[in-house]
This record gives sequence, C-alpha cells and structure tokens, in this order.
Amino acid sequence: MGGNGELKYEISQNAYIKLVLHSLRHKTAAVNGVLVGRISSKDEGVVEISDSVPLFHSNLALLPPLEISLIMIEEHYVAQGLSIVGYFHANERFDDVELSGAAKNVGDHISRYFPQAPILLLDNKKLEALSKGKDRSPVMQLCVKDASKNWRVVGTDGGSKLLLKEPSANVVLSDYISSEKWKVVTDFDDHLDDVTKDWLNSGLFN
Repeated sequence: MGGNGELKYEISQNAYIKLVLHSLRHKTAAVNGVLVGRISSKDEGVVEISDSVPLFHSNLALLPPLEISLIMIEEHYVAQGLSIVGYFHANERFDDVELSGAAKNVGDHISRYFPQAPILLLDNKKLEALSKGKDRSPVMQLCVKDASKNWRVVGTDGGSKLLLKEPSANVVLSDYISSEKWKVVTDFDDHLDDVTKDWLNSGLFN
C-alpha cells in the first residue's frame, strides 16, 4: 500500500452524524472524537469508518483520560473486528479551519495505533450552509500525513478521498439538527464524570 494520499476514507452515516452532533452540543468549545472501522475487505485502498466515539469537550489533549478512553474503545470494538482508524476535531472558534497543535498531537498519538489514520476537521461554514443547500459532500476537511510526516489538508480535489457511505447523510443530519438531537449526545467527558452515561450513544439513532 502506498502513502495516505492514495487512500480513500468512507464514513457511515451514523459515525458522521454522531460527530457533528457532538460538536453542536458544545458549540463554544473545541471537541474531539475517534473514528472506528477497518480496511475494506474488498478494496485495500479504502478505510471503512463504521462508527465514531465522541471523546472530550474540555482539556482535549490530556493524555491520561485519552489513554483510558482509547483502551476502553479498542476493547469494546475488537470483538466486532473493528479498531480505531482516525481522529475527529472541531475547533473552538467558528471560523478556525486550521489544525491546532492539540489536534495534531492527538492525531499523532492515534496514528501509532493505525498509521493511515486521518484527522477529520469540522468545517463550520459547510455545516452552516447545510440547511440552505443540497451539498452532498461531508462538512469536514480531510487531513492526512504527508511523506515527511506532517499533517496537511487534502485540497478541494480531496473531496473524493472522503466519502459519505450513504448519499443522503446530510439530509438526515439536517433533520437531526432541526429536531435538536444533539442535546442527547454523550461523550467520554460525560462518562468519566458519571459512569452511567453511555459513551456508545446506543439510543441516539432509535
């Protein structure tokens, strides 16, 4: 397999929606999450992202809670043949589409688990335009490591590198946003405060 630049990442509707709703739940904070999936059995050039786990909305780059959460997530998903394959980040400021140091650090950490791991960075302008338009492209930017191990945003031509598995994902996302479904998203921060809170968000799509 070549470098990350040749890989495509296909994200399932539920994995995608969960991350966006998490960012909306904590609009004034930076938030993050991990992508769970596997290399496609049919095409080695495709990473299938089948689920996601919202992580934190405060102190994003603290390693001890991050380590605890990653271990618990890996343990839960291994039985399904899945593992952590990437990282999601939403910046605190609406107009900030730069990868922060914290995002790069956590991305680096996760790429030790899975060297081809991308960072998906929320694009708030695209998210805001959702309700107005018919855009079927993800409201996230794809960032991968280049040959010199630096993170870079895959250009606008990179839209084809990050694919929504279900073409109607943005329509469903819009419905969830208008019905304020983001209010019920639980992340690892919530779970570490109160262990009865379900970080798997099992009931989110019921």
